[in-house]
Amino acid sequence: MSASDCPLTKMPDVLRAALECADDGIVIVDDARRITYFNAGAERIWKLAPADVLGGDAAILTLKCLQADPVVDFRDEISLIRRDGSRIKATIALSSTTIDGTVNHIIFARDVTAEAERRVRIGLLNAVSDQTNRAVIIADVEHNIRYVNSAFTALFGYTSEEAEGRPAAELIAGCHTNRRAIAKLVKRLMAGGRRGEVETLVYDKSGEEIWVCARLDAFRDNKGRLRHIFALVEDITESRQLRSLQQLIMSALADEVPITEIADRLCRRVEEIAPDVVCSLLHVDAAGLVHPLGGPSLPEDYSSALDGIAIGPDVGSCGTAAFYGEPVLAEDLDTDPRWQPYKAMPLATGLRACWSTPVKAKDGRVIATFAFYYRESRAPSNWHRRIVDACVDLAAFAIERKEARAEIARLAYHDILTGLPNRAQLRHLITTAIDACPTGSHVALAFLDVDHFKDVNDTLGHAAGDELLIQLAQRLREQIGPEDMLGRLGGDEFVILLPHRNAESAEQVATRITEALAAPLRLGSKLMPMSASIGISLYPDHATDIDTLMQQADAAMYMAKQAGRSTHCMFNAEMNGLTEQRLAMIAALRRAIAEGALSLFYQPQIRSCDGAVHGVEALARWHDAVLGDVSPAKFIPLAEECGLIEQIGLWSVREACRQMAAWRRAGLNIPSVSVNLSPINFRNVTLAARLQDVLTEHDLPPDALMLEITEGTFMQDGAAALETMHAIRALGIGLSVDDFGTGYSSLSRLAHLPIRELKIDRSFMRDIEKDAGALAIATAVVRVGQGLRLTVVAEGVETEGQRKMLAELGCDVVQGYVYAPALAPVAFERWLIEHCAEQARAMLGQLEVKPAVAVKRSA
Repeated sequence: MSASDCPLTKMPDVLRAALECADDGIVIVDDARRITYFNAGAERIWKLAPADVLGGDAAILTLKCLQADPVVDFRDEISLIRRDGSRIKATIALSSTTIDGTVNHIIFARDVTAEAERRVRIGLLNAVSDQTNRAVIIADVEHNIRYVNSAFTALFGYTSEEAEGRPAAELIAGCHTNRRAIAKLVKRLMAGGRRGEVETLVYDKSGEEIWVCARLDAFRDNKGRLRHIFALVEDITESRQLRSLQQLIMSALADEVPITEIADRLCRRVEEIAPDVVCSLLHVDAAGLVHPLGGPSLPEDYSSALDGIAIGPDVGSCGTAAFYGEPVLAEDLDTDPRWQPYKAMPLATGLRACWSTPVKAKDGRVIATFAFYYRESRAPSNWHRRIVDACVDLAAFAIERKEARAEIARLAYHDILTGLPNRAQLRHLITTAIDACPTGSHVALAFLDVDHFKDVNDTLGHAAGDELLIQLAQRLREQIGPEDMLGRLGGDEFVILLPHRNAESAEQVATRITEALAAPLRLGSKLMPMSASIGISLYPDHATDIDTLMQQADAAMYMAKQAGRSTHCMFNAEMNGLTEQRLAMIAALRRAIAEGALSLFYQPQIRSCDGAVHGVEALARWHDAVLGDVSPAKFIPLAEECGLIEQIGLWSVREACRQMAAWRRAGLNIPSVSVNLSPINFRNVTLAARLQDVLTEHDLPPDALMLEITEGTFMQDGAAALETMHAIRALGIGLSVDDFGTGYSSLSRLAHLPIRELKIDRSFMRDIEKDAGALAIATAVVRVGQGLRLTVVAEGVETEGQRKMLAELGCDVVQGYVYAPALAPVAFERWLIEHCAEQARAMLGQLEVKPAVAVKRSA
């Protein structure tokens, strides 16, 4: 077929030229399926020359739409396979027309391979965009949204149809959105500047606040012209804003910031992330009175007016929330009946609503309220509720920690048993009294020691001894004046500070005390006679410095004991001979150590879970041929004063290990022995090596030895002591913190110490069954131990009720009179055999009961 046969030969030249210049491929096929026209565009698409196709069969085009019979109109995008095997994407449009009575099929073809690939890439980008949890926004240069991903819809609630075409600011910005920062960043991008990010509040479709971090960048064409602005929006409500509150509180607590400053910082930070609220934190004391802790945006006179108000069922939002222990919302202060007596001040400052939430301690007590005030009548948003959920926990943690530290500080300066000032506080009080003493006046100092106190402990137990000391303190308080001060040094020793008292006046006080103690005390069902020996020294007549004054009062007290007890003595120069007696006692102690006259008694430690022996504590005892039984409360401080304490500690370790080895050879199964060491022992860098030598000598494994240390060990000379402690733990020897809870150490520091065990001080045991405070402290120590995976041992357990309560708390081990006092080795062996027999009988009894139960069930 020639070109003259083509229908287009009858068309004007202009039309033919236009078809030849068209980008699309144009092919004409007659009714016999022969190609009659093939333009330049078709050459490019099929990669065929006109000479190769004109007049030829249309099958060469590989178009299935031409194979139908009859041929029908067709329009679609297809995958076109060319004669050389290559493949392209093409849109094909086929239509049929009749020219001069002849049917012709006109095919329009366009190569859309690049466009199809671009669509695939866009589809992939959309799929990736929809997979991210960050919202994607693409806007044009007029700031109208052109694209959002599915994360945008999930975060803000708008579908892509609702968002596209609308200005971004109209959609998600609100009254507290930082429009200035966003506009500044957009302006910088439009001027060709670098990308950046901004943190701000935005709002979802329902009007709820969302804190986001928006990272903005620009899309430009090949000529560098700005075409679109891209925003990657991340919800930072949880990850940054709420965590910033936690970081703020934790860092403030770590820096020992006062609780009022912590509350102030918390409120200020909350008001930054929730600009439409005014924040307040009130403390609720044990008496149910509120005290402002933080409220920097509240008027000062309003906060002051709240101080001391008692909580109740109709005391505003905060007082009511604290009273019921539930959140309270007052959407309109002017009409809310609970606010009528209190509404004037907040209304005058433009505050219209208040939402208060109680802050509770772990035991359920309401210890504070956290409140949001609003300048309009409204309820809290979801964002506000999330803030409060975080803040009430943080506030509870901060307040409880500060209360605990205050209690620890109080314990550091007050005796736990009697509540009196302890040795550290007494020194401060005496120094203050001496500094304030005017010329010509005096300060008297009286040392009081209970006569035969050891007999009470030995015969009636430590609980009776503690009760005696408590009643004694009460009687002493009744006999001194309002300016006088009473304190307890420790054990059965008390100090009475008598400002503005001369010798005669001080002796009158001592006489009254002696007479008041003449009446016996009632300890349970027993009447216990009581007396005390009192020594008095006088400032400035006897000494002008506190240490000498205390030594002289102590010397006078010993003189009163030698005078027959139940009396008092005023210091005089002749009493300096008492120093010689103390030197004689020191010499006797040195001989006792050298000659092996000291001995160790052993008190069992019993596991709460099954009653098995956990270990024993070795306790030093001294019986002197002249002095008789000398209490450890006497000779241990004396040994510390004269530098013998380190020798006693090492002797105790050697003797305890010797006894453990002997018991093990005899077949007595005692897991470990605990030995008390002084902080001075831990200053010796060779301690670990010496301990290893002792264990090797007696062929004992390291875990057979537990060393008990006080908190003072790692508070004084901390670095050196800690190095020694690590060396000891590296050997496998256990370390136990003795008397835990009576010191003033940091819990965060405790977590990094190489210890294996905590011992609850016996002073907490006495009232654990009836005193919520003692129970709370014991519970706290057990929880600390559990949290740090330490064994917790309670010492001084004397009743079955105490033992059961400790077992319920999860205390691992108990030690005390409820099982046995400290016993000599032979006596302890008898006790151990009886205890093991009792355990066996109990186990046998359980085995005998089980079959009977089984029979009953089967019946």
